[in-house]
Amino acid sequence: MKFALCNEVFQDLSIEDGFSRIAEIGYQGVEIAPFTLQGNPLELSEDDADRCLRAAESNGLEIVGLHWLMAKTEGLHLTSSDPAKREAACDYLKKLASLTARMRGTIMVLGSPQQRNLEHGTPYEEAFPRAVEVIQEVSVQAGELGVTLAVEPLSPVETSFLSSCREARRFIVAVNHPACRLHLDMKAMAHEAAGTIATILEHRWEVVHFHGNDVNHRGPGQGPTDLHAVARTLNEINYRGWVSVEPFDYHPTPEECARISLENLKASFSR
Repeated sequence: MKFALCNEVFQDLSIEDGFSRIAEIGYQGVEIAPFTLQGNPLELSEDDADRCLRAAESNGLEIVGLHWLMAKTEGLHLTSSDPAKREAACDYLKKLASLTARMRGTIMVLGSPQQRNLEHGTPYEEAFPRAVEVIQEVSVQAGELGVTLAVEPLSPVETSFLSSCREARRFIVAVNHPACRLHLDMKAMAHEAAGTIATILEHRWEVVHFHGNDVNHRGPGQGPTDLHAVARTLNEINYRGWVSVEPFDYHPTPEECARISLENLKASFSR
């Protein structure tokens, strides 16, 4: 299994210093949040992508791809009734696909709950085809570039759209493109009615990417979820993608959180 760290854990450092720290701890890859590269992610450029690639290669890291795609942006939305916002989201995501490929990444995790939430009074079944149309267009370009959109179901606490794995699978089926697949996140799966392990097993054929964290927002193995059972199940289904650590509470410090998370993952997957 290959382990990566989401780079916002070290967002207070420069890209170069952050990547160096990630490699020193022992991770093999890095997953990048666009807002760590530019205060306004809409201004991301090829120069930013090239800087990331140089920093990764100089530290022996692979770039997994991007996540938190639309965080800290304005005027972008997947389900809005305003076609201009949907078009802006589409154009931006296609730009990110190009930059991901330029960095030699292959994954774009489609989370960003605020940019997909239902507008007040909008029926779910009206919003659904709007988002499908956007992601169909993005998937075509992403696929041509060798990039996969990994649709991330989040909990109902976090979003009103695609708030379960089954709903995300329904969405992926509607998009109907091989470059649009499923992402699983330990924190979000803790809210699934079937439970984490049953959810992984049910969606074993769709999953292309995986985030390690926990319902308490800390790193994998630092909360109540049985990480050993998760690792055993991923091995059972022959999952061969990345496991990227994405904590939100960097306890006790960013570096220790990253280090403890990696130790926990290695111990669990080696059983």
